[in-house]
Amino acid sequence: MDVTKPDEIRAAVKTVREAGRGLYGLINNAGVAVVGPLLEMRDEDLAYQFDVNVYGPFRVTKAFAPLLTESKGRVTTTRSISGVVSWGFGGAYCMSKHAIEAYTDASAGELRQFGVEVSVIEPGNYRSEIGTGVRQRLVDGGYGGAGSHYQDEVKKFIEMPADRADEKEPGDEAQAFLHALSDENPKRRYMVVPNQDEAELTIKAAIRRVVQLNEGQPYSFNREGLIQLLDEALAPSAK
Repeated sequence: MDVTKPDEIRAAVKTVREAGRGLYGLINNAGVAVVGPLLEMRDEDLAYQFDVNVYGPFRVTKAFAPLLTESKGRVTTTRSISGVVSWGFGGAYCMSKHAIEAYTDASAGELRQFGVEVSVIEPGNYRSEIGTGVRQRLVDGGYGGAGSHYQDEVKKFIEMPADRADEKEPGDEAQAFLHALSDENPKRRYMVVPNQDEAELTIKAAIRRVVQLNEGQPYSFNREGLIQLLDEALAPSAK
């Protein structure tokens, strides 16, 4: 199913409803990565990034919502640690993943009254073919060509291995999806990373954002106040 085509989404809903078994779980897994310097990115490339990664989950979840509310089911969406950690040339991709952060929290609040639980799976770097499409779109878009401000940087990016052959095989994500779909108390967020370094990178980025929000504002918290807020968030009743 192409999540950018409403007709295909409606046909999928019709197929599921006519099967007569209802629908308990929805996984929004479609995603693409558009990479390149934001100052030189074409409007159509940014639009394509959001059409798949943001409007896709929005369209599909909205279309299947009546079936999910009937079953008091589950919705999970594949996101990325790039929704927390932003990186150069990944601006468009990171923007789309940050948007899913807000979408997850907002839709979770709206669907909770119908008994539907909403979660997001946030993988790190695992072996996949995503790099091949990223590289081709860079080349097709002319990034790093004559007149680019980032010619050397993009050239190095394009020359990096695209097959991620050195990364860990995926599989951990499937276990996270299984928990989100079947556990009595699913988590809102599942960070799934292949090593300690990526976990530290992601958590540090989240903490850094909190510190920057707090810094220099008239109602800022001191260190003890921030620790108290962290303790409150860690309490079982807060989860």
